Amino acid sequence: MKHPKQNRRAPPPHPSASAVPSYHRILVKHGLIEKSLSIPDAYEVFLKVGADPEVQKLRRKVAHDDKMKHVPALYLATAMALQGMTKQELEALKLRIKKNEYEPRKAEVPK
Repeated sequence: MKHPKQNRRAPPPHPSASAVPSYHRILVKHGLIEKSLSIPDAYEVFLKVGADPEVQKLRRKVAHDDKMKHVPALYLATAMALQGMTKQELEALKLRIKKNEYEPRKAEVPK
């Protein structure tokens, strides 16, 4: 006969670091966001980073240098591009992202 407490399951473990999306970890690693930033907000920042002309240029260069015909995920190419940036370039990128945050978005005018 089992003791009643033996039937209880162990509480679920705390979410591991792998529970955080890779784009979040990439941005934290390069100092572009705080670790405590929410996942949806981190994704918004990741989209802005990916849309930055300097990052796009480096992403293409990385893909070309490595002769990569197909990059399975955009985050991988972006991570490699960020890795190739200097601290000054990362700081400039951070400033450009912050600047874009405060600019009002242009509303599209229906034709």
